[in-house]
Amino acid sequence: MSELLNIGFKNAIPKEKVVAILAPSSAPMKRLKEGAREKGLLIDATQGKKTRAVIVTDSNHIILSAIQSETLIQRYEGKAAEEF
Repeated sequence: MSELLNIGFKNAIPKEKVVAILAPSSAPMKRLKEGAREKGLLIDATQGKKTRAVIVTDSNHIILSAIQSETLIQRYEGKAAEEF
């Protein structure tokens, strides 16, 4: 079984699928999100909260998370306690 990355609100993704964890505030990230939405590759896991991280997967899906990108990076590296 693959190791999972907790991305908030009891949502998780397989760690081996993650290509990048990015901050959402720049214009290129906004274009990336919009392009993924148009192609049907956008997954919004924010539960209506503000987007604080953009996760790019190996299948070109873009996942939005309400958890800070720094926190997700720490979780990815195994430096933060994960609780579901």
